[in-house]
Amino acid sequence: MQPLKQYFKQSSSERHKAKASERLSYFVIFMSDLVSIITPTYNCGHFVEETIRSVIAQTYGSWEMIIVDDCSTDQTRDVIEKWVKQDSRIRYYRNEENLGPALTRNKALREARGRWVAFLDSDDLWNPEKLERQIDFMSKNNYAFTYHLYDEIDEQSKPTGTKVSGPNHITLWGMYAYCWPGCLTVMYDRNVIGEMQMDNIRICEDYALWLKITRKADCHLYPALMAHYRRRHGSISSLSLFKLIKCHYRMFSYADQRNPLMSFFLTILNIAFGSAKKVFYVKRRSCWTKIFVRNIAPDTVPVAEQR
Repeated sequence: MQPLKQYFKQSSSERHKAKASERLSYFVIFMSDLVSIITPTYNCGHFVEETIRSVIAQTYGSWEMIIVDDCSTDQTRDVIEKWVKQDSRIRYYRNEENLGPALTRNKALREARGRWVAFLDSDDLWNPEKLERQIDFMSKNNYAFTYHLYDEIDEQSKPTGTKVSGPNHITLWGMYAYCWPGCLTVMYDRNVIGEMQMDNIRICEDYALWLKITRKADCHLYPALMAHYRRRHGSISSLSLFKLIKCHYRMFSYADQRNPLMSFFLTILNIAFGSAKKVFYVKRRSCWTKIFVRNIAPDTVPVAEQR
């Protein structure tokens, strides 16, 4: 086995080519408590600072935040570089050309050094105890793949009153039925799941990854609200039903390599379970979120709630 210093002096591509067993040994021996936070960004200069603050406020201190900029044209770079100078746990990379969310996340995944992998887009927020409580939940129950509840905020960081949950236990076919976990809630154990990369598709790339992971470990719900998803105008979550159906069909046929008939069946299955999710797992109560945010640390409370 090569010396540890020599290993980390290698480029990400060289490390990626190393033997899987050798890389795994380093993570188990030296990085067993480290969380690698995967954060792609594109033109999020108005939001990324609040996102970074929510990570710095974590009660669990062993983390690295890997931010990969997909050629932003606004002030995103300036904002991030300011925080990189203040906290060495934040690492910033910039693509030479616009690659899209999947390949941008893949670069961050190749740079990751931690046992635990979590995802946080550059406009979303975490509660201060998110990492500590989720890792404790996984360690005590020997789970390798988990997610948790989240609520929604708008572009002004005001709660919309929407709270999203999901099934307690998701098997592979349960994941085929619907993409239950929100990306900002997912965490997995690399010692069990191994090295992962997203398929290069523009939409549903996270869903395709969850399907890959669920082939190795079932997904379990940590029943606590630990994150805030920012619903923005023009975001993927705001796409029309027809476009979502089209994207899901492409994901099943291309990323999951299903034949046309099975891809069509799984797409219809998603529509059905998506409707069921809105009934059983999506709650809209404006008063509930106002009560909840009072228990969040000041640096991570949505701006409107601090006024």
